[in-house]
Amino acid sequence: MRDLKIAVIGAGMAGIATVIKLREAGIDDVTVFEKASDVGGTWRENTYPGIACDVPSHLYSYSFAPNADWSHTFASGDEIQAYFQDVARNQGVYDRTRFGEEVVSLVYGDGRWSLATAGGYRGEFDVVIAATGVLHHPNVPDLPGLDSFAGDAFHSARWDHDVAIDGRRVGVVGTGSSAAQITGALVDRVAHLDLFQRTPQWIMPVDNTPYDDAQRQVFRDDPAQMRQAREGLGRAFADHFANAVIDADSPAMAIIEEACRAHLESVADPDLRERLRPDYRAGCKRLIASGDFYDALQRPNASLVTEGIERIEAKGVRTADGELHELDVLVLATGFRSDRFLRPIDVRGRDGASLDEVWAERPSAHVALAVPHFPNLFLLNGPNGPVGNFSLIDVAELQLDYTIQLLDQLRHGAESVEPTVEAAEAFEEARVEATKGTVWVTGCRSWYLDDRGIPAAWPWSIDHFREVMQAPDLSQYRVTGDVAAVSVES
Repeated sequence: MRDLKIAVIGAGMAGIATVIKLREAGIDDVTVFEKASDVGGTWRENTYPGIACDVPSHLYSYSFAPNADWSHTFASGDEIQAYFQDVARNQGVYDRTRFGEEVVSLVYGDGRWSLATAGGYRGEFDVVIAATGVLHHPNVPDLPGLDSFAGDAFHSARWDHDVAIDGRRVGVVGTGSSAAQITGALVDRVAHLDLFQRTPQWIMPVDNTPYDDAQRQVFRDDPAQMRQAREGLGRAFADHFANAVIDADSPAMAIIEEACRAHLESVADPDLRERLRPDYRAGCKRLIASGDFYDALQRPNASLVTEGIERIEAKGVRTADGELHELDVLVLATGFRSDRFLRPIDVRGRDGASLDEVWAERPSAHVALAVPHFPNLFLLNGPNGPVGNFSLIDVAELQLDYTIQLLDQLRHGAESVEPTVEAAEAFEEARVEATKGTVWVTGCRSWYLDDRGIPAAWPWSIDHFREVMQAPDLSQYRVTGDVAAVSVES
């Protein structure tokens, strides 16, 4: 059996899982390239006040590394980061990772990938697995005069902890998940908080119940109960949310919308309530889960600003009505460039194909995992994947199981494996058709939508995703080389 040399790009959630899963499959020659100084990915980089996951803690955990000690139903960012660090340390991921090594180019030739980093590393690998994540390139809006602001300004994903917050005037631009969490966390600390809203968002009420010591002890003493809890959360999450948003007319979607409408009614001031009311259906944009956002905006030191931003000035934000909102700190909670994936790495595939050129219109990948003309390259949580409605840990684990079956083709003599153009085009055609029934196309603008207004996401159920990921259909792949008899799981 051929020994494979594998490069993994990124030491976040998916990169950590990759090292562990490959080792379980008997593949040990693995090197992780991480541009930062630690593992953790988005949980390493996003450290803003109030950061938490909107997927339940026990579901946002590796199936192979359950954690009995989650403090709440929805874990905080620092708790999740500590979990990933512990798993990476206990499973030897740190030992396989080259930190401070940003990959700048990948060139395929003669059956191997030549990898280069900004620090001067050069190496060749049989396989590259990109675990670069989806939401990691901050979207900084082009606000006129931003550079003229005399206070402190930064993106929420680059939070400056040296900047004093308490007792100061803080402005937050945006109303997505990060902005909602920041608003709830800061309102009692600041002199005044201005939230600059371009588009109102539906807010799903959540109760972030703490786990007490007795509950955690039960999980420690009986791992089977913890597995059952994870499975139960997964089924409930799928039935009541993940599968609801892909069927705009489903009863579950109607329940979500009613819960959001009822939650909005908790805002006492009718003027504020109407300014917070979206004119599109709940779930059309990524649904925000929060139990304290509306409460925070009703505090006497909080203001919702709905006039458009005209420009940034030295003293603050000037809105279209001419008012100057004086600020000491300006936070840009304006999201991410969700179409980047492993770019800006210069990726050259078979016959010199450029990934930038292949993705010139928009990124796409066969079953959200691989791209024609780029052999032996696999993208965990890649384009067209279930980024908006599944636990991405489950997604990565399922994709890794599928990928390892493709790697078996290489281990048994194949030189390369890549999806065929025909298979990728057929998948994309079916995916686009399926998006027509989702709530994402019911009349809003969101980062889910591509340049055509089509959701760039997996439009089917989690059960269908599991079915597809169970085993590759090799008729959809171009496999070169002399392959010994090997089959994939059925």
